[in-house]
Amino acid sequence: MSTEAVPAVADTAVLLDARNVTMQFGGLRAVNDVSLQVRTGEIVGLIGPNGAGKTTFFNCLTGLYQPTTGSVFFDAAPLPAKPRLAVRAGMARTFQNIRLFHNMTAIENVMVGMYCRTKTNAIDAVFRLPRHRREEVESTRRAKELLDFVGLSGSGDTLSRNLPYGDQRRLEIARALATDPKLLLLDEPTAGMNPQETRQAEDLIFRIRDLGLAVLVIEHDMRFIFNLCDRVACLVRGEVLVEGPGAVVQNDPRVIEAYIGSPATQDGSGDA
Repeated sequence: MSTEAVPAVADTAVLLDARNVTMQFGGLRAVNDVSLQVRTGEIVGLIGPNGAGKTTFFNCLTGLYQPTTGSVFFDAAPLPAKPRLAVRAGMARTFQNIRLFHNMTAIENVMVGMYCRTKTNAIDAVFRLPRHRREEVESTRRAKELLDFVGLSGSGDTLSRNLPYGDQRRLEIARALATDPKLLLLDEPTAGMNPQETRQAEDLIFRIRDLGLAVLVIEHDMRFIFNLCDRVACLVRGEVLVEGPGAVVQNDPRVIEAYIGSPATQDGSGDA
């Protein structure tokens, strides 16, 4: 990852282009005709009440789901609906529920993320041929570098299950960065964190952006999301309710109503 200055977002190319994505499960339409763009070096937030379809939309973007209709383009090319191909194309993600290998150390978890970029095959590994040894040395060096970057220096030999909760969140981000992505998708990265850990997560995401990556983040902490993002989209009942700069979105009456309800709903006089 380069440390060169990132150009202004308005001058950069569209990296992710989701067009009219719909995801239907039987009679339930979880995502309905959602379009969203993310540019290189941009941080975009995706908010909405529980059940709004945010994680389902993430799954459509990353190949876990094949959208019922619509298309996803990444770096100007159609994105195949297979997670491993999405990762190879340059898209990495974390999950709402932490998915680490709990019986592996922190450094081993990060090295797993590099597998998609290595050329070692089973024969190389079994007989420890020169290519395998070279890549193992380089992967170890890179994994230590990423652990340092996310604030986990000195934790490389610790089993991931023994790390504090906030550190496990950071470890999952380090593993995603190990795939050498262009776009990082974060699903509720501050869930369960205390205020200090949340501030550290915000700082980390800014530093990731400063390396030239784009970030798309789902989050329920409104202060966090509006401080962080260049642009925010609010999803309600599977549809984009409003999209724009954080200052515009957070003051939109429709967004406020989606989160806290209308006065009629609050006093019980509204429709069921």
